[in-house]
Amino acid sequence: MKIRTLAVLTTALALPLTLQPVAVLAQDSVVAQSQGTVGVPAEIGAIFPEIAASDLPFDTDYRVGRLDNGMRYIIRSNATPPEQGSVYFWVDFGSVSESDDEEGYAHFIEHMAFNGSENIPEGEMISLLEREGLAFGADTNASTSFDTTLYRLDLPRNDMDLLDTALMIMRETASNLTFDNEAVDREKGVVLSEQRVRDTFQLRNVVDSLGFGFPGSRISQRMPIGQIEDLQAATGDKLRDLYNRYYRPDNTAIIVVGDFDADAVEAAVREKFGDWRATPSAPAAVFGPVDPAYAGETRIYTDPALPEQITVARNGNYITPPDTDASRFDQLLRQVGYGIVNRRLQSLSREEDPPFRGASFGTNDFFREGRSTTLTVLAADGEWQRGLAAAQSEYRRALAYGFTQSEVAEQVATIRNAVETNAAGAATRNNATFVGGAVTLLRDGRVPTTPASTLERFNALASAITPEAVLAAVQREAIPLEDPLIRYSGPAAPDGGAEALRTAWNAGMAAELAANTNVEAPPFAYTDFGTPGQVVSDTVREDLGIREVRFANGLMLNLKPTTLQDDRVLVQLNIDGGQLLATRDNPLAVAMFSSLPSGGLGQHTFDELQSVLAGRQVAFNVGTSDDTFRWNAGTTPRDLELQLQLMTAAIQDAAFRPTAEAQYRRNITSFFRQYRATPGGALGSELGGIVSDNDPRFTLQPEDAYLALSFAKLREDVMDRWQNGAMELALVGDIDADAAVALVARTLGTLPQRETTFRDYADNIDRTFTAERQARTIYHGGAPNQALVQMMWPTRDDSDPVESLRFSMLQRVMRLELTDIVREELGQAYSPGAGSDLSQVYPGYGTFDISAEVDVSQVEPTREAMLRAITLLRAGPLDEDVLVRARQPLLEGLGNLLDSNAGWMTLVDRAQTEPDRIERYQTAADVVRAITPEDLHALALRYLDPAERLEFVVLPTPDEDAATGG
Repeated sequence: MKIRTLAVLTTALALPLTLQPVAVLAQDSVVAQSQGTVGVPAEIGAIFPEIAASDLPFDTDYRVGRLDNGMRYIIRSNATPPEQGSVYFWVDFGSVSESDDEEGYAHFIEHMAFNGSENIPEGEMISLLEREGLAFGADTNASTSFDTTLYRLDLPRNDMDLLDTALMIMRETASNLTFDNEAVDREKGVVLSEQRVRDTFQLRNVVDSLGFGFPGSRISQRMPIGQIEDLQAATGDKLRDLYNRYYRPDNTAIIVVGDFDADAVEAAVREKFGDWRATPSAPAAVFGPVDPAYAGETRIYTDPALPEQITVARNGNYITPPDTDASRFDQLLRQVGYGIVNRRLQSLSREEDPPFRGASFGTNDFFREGRSTTLTVLAADGEWQRGLAAAQSEYRRALAYGFTQSEVAEQVATIRNAVETNAAGAATRNNATFVGGAVTLLRDGRVPTTPASTLERFNALASAITPEAVLAAVQREAIPLEDPLIRYSGPAAPDGGAEALRTAWNAGMAAELAANTNVEAPPFAYTDFGTPGQVVSDTVREDLGIREVRFANGLMLNLKPTTLQDDRVLVQLNIDGGQLLATRDNPLAVAMFSSLPSGGLGQHTFDELQSVLAGRQVAFNVGTSDDTFRWNAGTTPRDLELQLQLMTAAIQDAAFRPTAEAQYRRNITSFFRQYRATPGGALGSELGGIVSDNDPRFTLQPEDAYLALSFAKLREDVMDRWQNGAMELALVGDIDADAAVALVARTLGTLPQRETTFRDYADNIDRTFTAERQARTIYHGGAPNQALVQMMWPTRDDSDPVESLRFSMLQRVMRLELTDIVREELGQAYSPGAGSDLSQVYPGYGTFDISAEVDVSQVEPTREAMLRAITLLRAGPLDEDVLVRARQPLLEGLGNLLDSNAGWMTLVDRAQTEPDRIERYQTAADVVRAITPEDLHALALRYLDPAERLEFVVLPTPDEDAATGG
C-alpha cells in the first residue's frame, strides 16, 4: 500500500543516461490560448464548481454525475486494453486531517478496508478477488497520501458480474467497515511492520526537510505512515470515529474506466451507492501554514548514507489561477523556462570534470496554500561549494539575461512532439490515462480535455512562445532566492558549518555574470549508411502473424503489426554477449555497459545528441541481460527510421568518450556509502557471493575495482561482440511491415557481416549453489528495530516448460501461505515474499526463496512461522481453494498477455533464436489448468527440504558502527 509524499521535496535527482526527449506531461497538461472554446457545460460545472467558469473544452466522453447523497462518479468507456477495466474509490481525505492522537490512522483505515465489513468477513475480500483472477498488490491495492486515499481494483475481465463484485467491495469500503477490535489488533502488527520497513535514511531526510522548509505545517507533522505510539494505541472505536468523519458521500467519488457500457455502469453505481446516507461535513484539510516571510535560516542534516545535497529555497503565496486557457498557456511558458535552466544544469553535469552530479531549479505549489522556489544541487563528496557556485550562476544568468531562441526552440520541439504523439494515439489511450484524468479533476480541479483540442490550442499560439514571454512567465512565478533558506544534507557537516554555507551563497550572488550565447544544434550526422542490406529469407508464422526476416549480414528481424496502440512502436535489439562476457578473470567486463550512451557517438557528444534529437521520440537505452546486450525503445511510426539510425550509429561509431567517467565514479562512491543502509541492501550486497561460493562473476567486488573501470577498458571488453555478435531486432506495434523491413535494410541491414547465431559460451555457463548451508548472519546500518529473514533453496533451470509453470504456481501458493501465517496470523510482516528464479542460461541452476522483513524481536517467531509454512506445504496436498486463488490470477495474466504491445514483445523479441518460448506460451494456460495439488506437493517434497535451506538473518550492526552502514 503505497504512500504518496510531496513531490517537490521527495523527488530524487535522476541522472538518466538516456535520450528519450518526450516531455513528461499529462495528455491535457500543455495548452495554449485559442478563440471560440466551448468551455465546461453547465451540468458538469454544477457537479464540479471549481471548473464551472473555465473556458477549456471539457472532454464529454467522460460520463460524470452526482447522486442525491452528494457522491460523484466519473465513468469512461475505453477498450484499451480490450475486455478489461478499472474501478477506483477516491476519498478526499489523507493524513493531514488526523488529530494529534490519530497519526497514521488514515493509512490504518485503508488497511482495515481489507479486513472485514458488514457483508464480507475478515480475511475474505482478498480471497474473493483472487478467485476472480485479481492478484493482491498487482490488481488489488490502495494508497494513502497527505490529502487523498485511493482504492484500486484492476479487473481482468469486463463481465458485469465481476464489475458488480468490484462495486460491492467499494460500497463496503465506503461505509460498512466493521473495525472489529481483534481484527484491528491483528492488523496493527502489519501496519507497524510497514512503518518499520519505511523507516529509511531517505524518509528521515524527507521528514527533516519538510520540518525545515515548512515549520509548523501539518504535513511536516503528519507523515501518512504515522507514529508508533499512536498506531499501538489504535482501537476499533478510534478508527471508526475518524472513518465516519471523512468517509462521506459528498467527500468521495467512484471512478470506473474500461470496456464497459457507460449506461450499464451508471445504473450499477446508482444501485450500489444510492442508499448511502449523507452525514455532516468535517473541517477542510489545512496543509500549512506557509510563511512568505520565513527566510535566512540554515539547516545541516547528516546521515552517513546520504550524498551531499544543498537545497536553497524561498516560500511564497499561492498564486496559481483556476484552470483556463490563459493559465495553461502561462504554465506552458514556465515549463519551457524551467526546462531551459534545467537543461543548462544537465549540460554542466555531463562535462568531463562536472561541478556537480546533478542540479535542478523550479517552483512548485504547496497544495493550494503557497508555493516554493528551489535550487537543488547534488554534489560530489567534498565539492558542495563548487557545485553550489555553478548551479547558482546558471540560476542567476537565466533570470538576469533570459533565454536564447535555440534553447526555446529545443524545449518547444520536445513539447510539440509530446502533444502530437498524444493526439495521434488518442483513440487507443489506456485505462490508466483516463483514471489519471479523473483523479486530477477531483483533486486538483483540472479540466480533462481531448488530445486533439490540446494540439489545436498549442498550434494556435506556438509562435507566441518567445524568449521574452518565457522569461516574463518565470519571473512572475519564481520567488527570488534572496536571504534564502539553505539546507545541507550529507554524510558529515561541511567544513565551516552553517556560516560557510551562507557565506558561499552570498559570494555567489555577488559574482559577475555573462549572458549565454545562441548555439544552434547541428543536424543528425548519421542518415546514410550506404547500400541497403539484402533480405535472404522472409517467412510468417501464420498462427500468430509474426514475420521473421533474415538479412545477408546476419541480422534477424521479427515484426508484429498490431492495432492495440495507435502511433506507438516498441523496439528491442538483442546482441550476443551480455553478462556472459563477465568471467572469473574479468568479472566487471560489462559493469559500465549501461553508461555506453554517455560516451556519445563519433560525430555527437551525448549532451549534443539531446539537442540534435529534440522533438523526436527515440531512446538511447542499453543494458545487459544474462546473455545479450539489450536496447529497448518506444517510438512512433514517423520516428522509427531515426530510432534505427541511432541504433546503427551506436553500433558502428560508439565513441567511448571518457567524459562521463567522473560521474560514473561519483555514483559508485554514493552506492557504496548507502548499500548497507537497509536490510534488503545489506542482504543483496552479500547474497551473490555466499550463494556462489564467492564466484567473482556473481559477487559484489570491492569499491576500488569499480572505480578503476574506464571507457577504454569497456571498449576493449565489449567491442568485438557489440560489432560482430549475432543480432536480433524486434518491432511491435503500429507498423507497416513492408515499410519497416525497408527501413531496417537501410540501417542495421547495412552493417558489416555478423555472426548468424548466438554463442553458447560453454566455458562460462557453469553456476553452482553453495553446499555450505549453515545459517548466515548479515549486518545492516539502518534502523535498530529492522530485521530480515530469508530462506533459499537450489532448484533447477527453465528447460522443462511444465515444471517451470509448476514452480510459478508453487511461488504463488507459497506467497499466499506466507501471507496467511506470517502477516495475518502473526501480524508481523508487511509484505512477505516468495520467489522462483529458474535460469534460461545456466544449465541446472535455479533458486526458490521466501522472505519477510520483521522487527528484531520477532526474528525467531518469524523463522518458525516460515518453516511451518514450508512444512505444511510438504505435509500433504494443498487445499483446492488455495490452488484456485493462486491459479486464477496466473490464467488471467496469460489470457490478457497479448492485449498489449509489451505482452507481444515477450514473444517477438527472440522469435527466431528462441522459438520454443512461443510454443510454451501457446500451451501455458492448459498446463496451468492441469496442475494439481499433488503436483505442487511433489515439487515441494523434492526441492524444499527445510534441512537443505540456506538461511539468512539480517540484523542491525550491534555497535556504534551501525550508522556507517557497514
